[in-house]
Amino acid sequence: MPAPLGKTPTKKMPKIEVFGLEDSRPTRAAVRFFRERRIVVRFVDLGNRPIDASELRAFMDRLGPTALLEPGAADQTEDRGALLTRLRSHASLLRLPLVRHGDEMTAGQDEAAWRTWLARRNGPGR
Repeated sequence: MPAPLGKTPTKKMPKIEVFGLEDSRPTRAAVRFFRERRIVVRFVDLGNRPIDASELRAFMDRLGPTALLEPGAADQTEDRGALLTRLRSHASLLRLPLVRHGDEMTAGQDEAAWRTWLARRNGPGR
């Protein structure tokens, strides 16, 4: 049975979190990707509230610092703590959107990974 069209998550629905800027085209595309598949997402607008340090650290541990940064924003001399501080205060340096589904995470628009998450949830015969 498909998920409801409203904003009410169900127990069978995957928990998807999208971190990004409301005026970011890739962020809007990620939210639309999941909503078109009737999945309610938790959207965190980094323009209104900076990402939590532990949340950003989890993305950095999983994906690596270079995967989180927009091309050209990398500073090789910066240590990890300074980079975390800079990314929290300047969300525009991040490769948006940051998407999390349980322990799996992506940075940037990665529809192939998102499709894999949903296919694994639905099973091969669905």
